[in-house]
Amino acid sequence: MQYEYLVIAGYFVMIVGIGFAFKRMAKHSTSDYFRGGGRMLWWMVGSTAFMAQFSAWTFTGAAGKAFTDGFAVSLVFFANTFAYFCGWAYFSHRFRQMRVDTPSQGIKRRFGSQNEAFFSWALIVFSLINAGVWLNALGVFASAVFDADISVTIIATGLTVLFVSVLSGAWGVVASDFVQTLVVAVVSIACAIVALVMVGGPGELVTQFPSNFFIGPDMNYPLLLVGTFVFFLAKQMITIMNLNDSFRFLNAKDTHNARKAALLAMGLMGFGSIIWFVPPWASAILYPDAASAYSSLGNKAADAVYLVFTRNAMPLGTVGLLMAGLFAATMSSMDSALNKNAGIFVRSIYQPLLARKQRKVDDIKLLSISRLVSFVSGLLVIMVALFFGSLKQLSLFDLMMQLSTMIQVPLLIPLIVGLFIRNTPKWAPWATVALGLFISWLMMNVITPQVVADWFGLGELTRRESVDMNLMLTIAAHLFVTAGFFCLTSLFYVESKDEHKAEREAFFADLQKPVIAGDEQDDYDCQQRNKLGTMVMIMGSGMMLMALIPNPLWGRLVFVACAATILLIGALLKKSATPKEALVAVSEVKAES
Repeated sequence: MQYEYLVIAGYFVMIVGIGFAFKRMAKHSTSDYFRGGGRMLWWMVGSTAFMAQFSAWTFTGAAGKAFTDGFAVSLVFFANTFAYFCGWAYFSHRFRQMRVDTPSQGIKRRFGSQNEAFFSWALIVFSLINAGVWLNALGVFASAVFDADISVTIIATGLTVLFVSVLSGAWGVVASDFVQTLVVAVVSIACAIVALVMVGGPGELVTQFPSNFFIGPDMNYPLLLVGTFVFFLAKQMITIMNLNDSFRFLNAKDTHNARKAALLAMGLMGFGSIIWFVPPWASAILYPDAASAYSSLGNKAADAVYLVFTRNAMPLGTVGLLMAGLFAATMSSMDSALNKNAGIFVRSIYQPLLARKQRKVDDIKLLSISRLVSFVSGLLVIMVALFFGSLKQLSLFDLMMQLSTMIQVPLLIPLIVGLFIRNTPKWAPWATVALGLFISWLMMNVITPQVVADWFGLGELTRRESVDMNLMLTIAAHLFVTAGFFCLTSLFYVESKDEHKAEREAFFADLQKPVIAGDEQDDYDCQQRNKLGTMVMIMGSGMMLMALIPNPLWGRLVFVACAATILLIGALLKKSATPKEALVAVSEVKAES
């Protein structure tokens, strides 16, 4: 077990090092702190967009769902892939072209200052809850790995994330996301290959799965899966491509890089939708009693199945590497939330308050306040995670799905539909959210899955059927009723009373104007490649040392292959860090000679 601790300790040192390495790039202005001044390259932006949809929940709650239900869980992640495709096709570059520092400023330009204040507070509260779920998921897994107290794990991890976010802002957040993407990728691919070898290949994985691999157990009506997937496509579109989540693409240096970032996130998500779940699918064959190994976790016992596979099938040190990947996933989601919250609070709550009092604060002072807000937000996330840790009767998958469908969807519907329906009264956004929350309550307590099943004479539903039908019905209700209500408010729009018309028209005009990076961008490009290239090579070197752990030859070769891949990426980044001016000078010298 000492090897696992060494791996995790090395990873934490590296993450803190990234915070210090990028500290100087975030000290000039609040724009640098909130979104890197809009100067980031596509591969950095794409990795943070991908990691924002990825957390320890993927390796815990989603893995537990894969272990019990088979292929169905991949449909959620295929829906994410579809959302990023739509981001490449339509949304990502338009978000960058809003020309704002924070998503709440985009909301103000579209809907006005009243809605800016409403959504600022609402989105801050929800992001704290969401980040608490992610941190709790990590605590569940880590407590099982190290037989440690879940509260201690949550607090220690939360404080580390808080440190990186406060120290270096968006630069540190996005840089750590890129490195963490590499960690997650190598761990996932290595585990998937070993799992496939152990079960005898993809064909055996499908045919030997304890129940129907594609449908799973307790599913008498397969059409439910089809319906759930179709509505999940729309749901993930709403929850990923909206004005609030535009922060993923505000960092990009220009329009072209924003689109390429969405394409990278789409590719990573599509690939991961299968790779991540091969080990839990294989575990259902190899270790059918895996969930009983951690019965102390209550209904969350199946959420530790990835740990069972790693401990039984992978070489020594992999558990530590897996834990590093889990820390990576959760930290990337949480530090993005903290950084976004700081931007929303300072730009859309604190600065308007100062303006009303006719007071001015310079940007350096606002930068200090931003760091303070990140710190306080981090403490609140830790408290929320500790609360969720006490709810052992609720699985992590169900907890995440309920929060997302019942609260997040109605909150975000105006922030995506409003990009297409322009002329609405100023009360339309908050009234739509209020109606949406009522719809969520109605679908949870009145129009329940069993009630609908009785309408159609389907008989008694299993628990799984009930959960899937509830998700499908709730999403459908929001698409047709909540979103429909927002569209119908345009009937009450009165142009003569619209004080916000000029700003809104300017907003939509900007959405069509490409952002082109300035001449000074080359220096920032080189800094990004050089700094990250160094950090990636350090990580690759550390992984190469893992080949010294006393393992069978194949186990040592796994670490060598992973390390070689990471070192190659780091070397390519370092090589590409030469300024364009220097390359031109070299070519001229060669031409003269």
